[in-house]
Amino acid sequence: MRRFLFLPTVCLALVAGALAEEPPPAAKAAPAVDYTLQPLDLLRVMVFQEPDLERQVRISQEYTINLPLIGLIDLTGKSVRQAEELIRARYDADYLKNPQITITVLEYTPRTVQVLGAVNQPGAIAFTPEQQMTIMEAIAKAGGQARVADIRKVRLTREGPDGKTEIYTINLDDLMKGSSTEKWVLQKGDVIFVPERIL
Repeated sequence: MRRFLFLPTVCLALVAGALAEEPPPAAKAAPAVDYTLQPLDLLRVMVFQEPDLERQVRISQEYTINLPLIGLIDLTGKSVRQAEELIRARYDADYLKNPQITITVLEYTPRTVQVLGAVNQPGAIAFTPEQQMTIMEAIAKAGGQARVADIRKVRLTREGPDGKTEIYTINLDDLMKGSSTEKWVLQKGDVIFVPERIL
């Protein structure tokens, strides 16, 4: 009797272990369909059951790509999903019946922020669109603050959606102590300036 009870127990343990190794659905990366395409992004454009139309193309500085049969496509302001629909409509209009288009971003154009002033390695810090970089992480990547840095008066310069320049003064001492809930997630083109202490 013990023999028959033992085997199911082992089987259940193995199944439970296998299930535990499978990441939960929320942990799996979702397709970046809402990512807004940028110049120099490298794309793979695939048309279902039409391998001759598959292309790897890099978006030009004018936000365009060139595809077989349909020619130049303007992707200004388009997300991955919107680009798929635009290309599908162009092929559907004259060449294919209800084509299925899949776009994969093979390489993202680097986004950079500048970290200047009293840091050990000032300069540009690059990060990808799937990353979220905070002001603390950017300063750490710039070698950390110098001994003469005044971390209570760090300036973040950012261009707003309306094109106007916005300047924020940030107390990094509060961030490090955990007394501030603001993480200050960075955006492309941000400039961080760490001033020196006034002696």
